[in-house]
Amino acid sequence: MSETLQPIKKPLLKFNAQIVAIAHTTCSLSAFLVALAVGTSLHYHKIVENQYWGYPDEWFPSVSATIGDRYPERSIFQILIALTAGPRFLLLFLNFIRLYKSQSCLPLVSLVSGIIRTITCGGWVYITSTDDHDWHDIFMISYIVLTIPWDYCITTLTPPRSTLRRNRKYTAWLFFFTLIPLIYLYIQHKVHQVAGAYSYYAYCEWSLIFLDVGFDAWSIVDFKDLTLELRSTNNNDEEQIVT
Repeated sequence: MSETLQPIKKPLLKFNAQIVAIAHTTCSLSAFLVALAVGTSLHYHKIVENQYWGYPDEWFPSVSATIGDRYPERSIFQILIALTAGPRFLLLFLNFIRLYKSQSCLPLVSLVSGIIRTITCGGWVYITSTDDHDWHDIFMISYIVLTIPWDYCITTLTPPRSTLRRNRKYTAWLFFFTLIPLIYLYIQHKVHQVAGAYSYYAYCEWSLIFLDVGFDAWSIVDFKDLTLELRSTNNNDEEQIVT
């Protein structure tokens, strides 16, 4: 019986892709929740105040006021959201690979819209409403619009009749349905100057944040059987085994 040597390359790094989705969810949620906790602890009355009303007529801060108006919550948020960038881009490419279908353009649409959407997120995160209200709103609206192709493509590419697809679909629906009371309450606040309307608007705004993060968090389930490996091409890293 002849003996042959077959090289086996040991992976330099090997981990379950769920780690990427978990890191993305953890960093993004932490950024918003820590900023909210710090803001309400240090500047509660200031961040619930708007151009028409203050406490007690308004009692809950908007996302923009929480993450962009005051130090140190603004800086804390920006540091934590920056940590989300790495997992975010990995998540985009992993979804592209995971849900790729050669006969469909949807994987490419999801990847492109996801990348542009991430850039617009950076726009409304680092250009706050205090810095430039118009550009902050432009980036925010662009982000929401780009959520349409992102959610649609990811949901459609998910295996049909699966629990994962159903969960993604319902999360996306809730996100877009929440825009209806959001717009109504914003009009009540901005046009009719109704006391308390902006606090209810803030509830909807925060709900959008959690639903948006929640939609991507379903990748934790999707990636459970996906493993990433990094291997060296250097022959010195090979082990020889006899068969």
